[in-house]
Amino acid sequence: MEQEKQAELLAKLERQLAEDRPVEWDSLPDIPLYMDQVVSYLGRQLIGFGRGDTLTSAMVNNYIKDGLVPRAQGKKYGKEHLAYLTIVAAMKQVLSVRDMKALLEGVDQPLDPRQLYQTFREDLDIALKGTLAHMEDLPGREGDLSALALRLALRSYADALACRRVVELLRPPEEDKKKKNKDRDE
Repeated sequence: MEQEKQAELLAKLERQLAEDRPVEWDSLPDIPLYMDQVVSYLGRQLIGFGRGDTLTSAMVNNYIKDGLVPRAQGKKYGKEHLAYLTIVAAMKQVLSVRDMKALLEGVDQPLDPRQLYQTFREDLDIALKGTLAHMEDLPGREGDLSALALRLALRSYADALACRRVVELLRPPEEDKKKKNKDRDE
């Protein structure tokens, strides 16, 4: 029975990797939302399993304070805010706020929010399909979930390692000097 349940959950994950995507720009709500509506909405934008992978209002406020997301218009959030918050919610799984900021600021030509969001959706689609293909190609996928989890974890580690190094290269040299001096002083 346990193997049946695991196989069922694995099949559900595979369906999510194949199908679940954030909505397109034109499908984002046209009316401004209040904070509680934003938090509720964002919970449906990305694949999640209810273990702290959603945003809270405090997190949203911190992302605004840190310059990752534009300030609200009054107390209302529009498409631009939802787009940035969707991107941040995905990247927060891998990058620190500092790294996210360097990444978003490191774009060669500033993209308007619609273009940035579209690029994010396209790249996320490629990544999710790649993970699904990787899972399907792994030997022992059906019976040895620990081997599957290990291989996926190692792939995540390698991708995160490369990502963090590339983000470091995006930072201005003076920021790296400040960090090294701070690390040395501590």
